[in-house]
Amino acid sequence: MSLNNRRRHFRSRSQKNNFRRRSNTISTNNASSLTSNGNVNFNRNGSMNNLHAVEKAMQKFQQLAKDAQSNGDPVLAQNYFQHADHYLRRLNELSQKREVTQDQSQDFNKDRMSTTN
Repeated sequence: MSLNNRRRHFRSRSQKNNFRRRSNTISTNNASSLTSNGNVNFNRNGSMNNLHAVEKAMQKFQQLAKDAQSNGDPVLAQNYFQHADHYLRRLNELSQKREVTQDQSQDFNKDRMSTTN
């Protein structure tokens, strides 16, 4: 009996490797996928909300700008400095939001402790 002529029977899997497929369509009723001016939000993984990721991106662009400046390319350096500035502004926004959230949670805990006593 030749092994080349044998048929292999594979079990079908409904979801191979358990991954989700992304659809190419954007639902119009999903407000979180659209920004206030109607542009598509390309940052779907939430990395712009991660304080450490934003700080790392800012540092990366600052280093790229310094490297471009030392290589004598002022236009590229300015471009990278503008990117770094964007991430710096985003970092400041996230820091302020974090402080407000911490203040609110501390106030909530104070109120909760005072009502139990």
